[in-house]
Amino acid sequence: MKQAINQLELQLHYPLGDTLPAPGTTLEVAPGVKWIRMSLPFALNHINLWLLRDEIEGQAGWSVVDCCISTDGAKAQWEQIFANELQGLPVLRVIVTHMHPDHIGLAYWLCRRWDIALWISATDYSIARIGSKGETGFGGDAAAAFFAMNGLNDPASVEKIRGRADYYRTLVPDVPPHYRRMMDGDVLTIGNRRWTCISGHGHAPEHISLYCEELAVLIGGDMMLPRISTNVSVYEQEPEANPLKLFLDSIDKFRTLDERTLTLPAHGKPFTGLHKRIEQLHQHHRDRLAEVMQACQDQARSAADVIPVLFPRPLDLHQTTFAMGESIAHLHLLWFSGQLRRTRDAAGVYCFQACA
Repeated sequence: MKQAINQLELQLHYPLGDTLPAPGTTLEVAPGVKWIRMSLPFALNHINLWLLRDEIEGQAGWSVVDCCISTDGAKAQWEQIFANELQGLPVLRVIVTHMHPDHIGLAYWLCRRWDIALWISATDYSIARIGSKGETGFGGDAAAAFFAMNGLNDPASVEKIRGRADYYRTLVPDVPPHYRRMMDGDVLTIGNRRWTCISGHGHAPEHISLYCEELAVLIGGDMMLPRISTNVSVYEQEPEANPLKLFLDSIDKFRTLDERTLTLPAHGKPFTGLHKRIEQLHQHHRDRLAEVMQACQDQARSAADVIPVLFPRPLDLHQTTFAMGESIAHLHLLWFSGQLRRTRDAAGVYCFQACA
């Protein structure tokens, strides 16, 4: 979202300062909790992964939380970690917060490499299987038609989106054939500590964060990021979804956690100030919704029309697809709440205008 939100970082605290784990190494952030940072070939250029000291059925080892996309470089970094950071112990299970490629991409490889189970929500496991095994891979004709219906209908963009039919599969070529389900309120015993599952919606179908009260540590995944606002999008599979409301309702579940909680985000640096960050995100979206409402006062606007309102900087196609999903999400929240009305123009494009 807009750069102004980054100024709010001054209200958060980063206990480790600017210290980052070097590629192929770890950094301990809490007792039995190690931080891994791997690069990504996107504008959002890294992901944070976590190692938790564990013991299952009397066997000592580690649990992995999130995996990175499937690339040879990521596999090589994992092999370095296996050789140098595990204290000679095995990986015992793979925990995945949600089905997005940077989180689940290498789960199949890790589970095969160590002959272990994948732990994930049932919804996100199923969607990941559809993405890696299905015919479209979350792109292609269906995505192009959906974006065109919402105003992104210039021929060049439509053709490029049609060509992304295999995009998910290139990053997530497979998923493990079996899994263990995590659900909201479940308690996982990891090592000798209890970690509570907290489900979240809006960013992914059934994102699972993990909270350890003893350590006052939250593995927030993508539900609670310190520097940017989490992508919240409408997709062609559920074209009339209201994910922004789901997201804002979900992050309020973190208000009950200890104010001193150390939040471990999927992107950015570990931080404290969780309650402040929740309010920042609410205010951020209130501001964006107000801007969208203003844009829709005098004339009907499509989601493509709203992109420059929400994202005034230049965007490449990859960023534009995320921006389209977010524009639709903001319009839908206002539409479902009765502040906007939706019509369809002569070209078949959905447009939204403020109610009289």
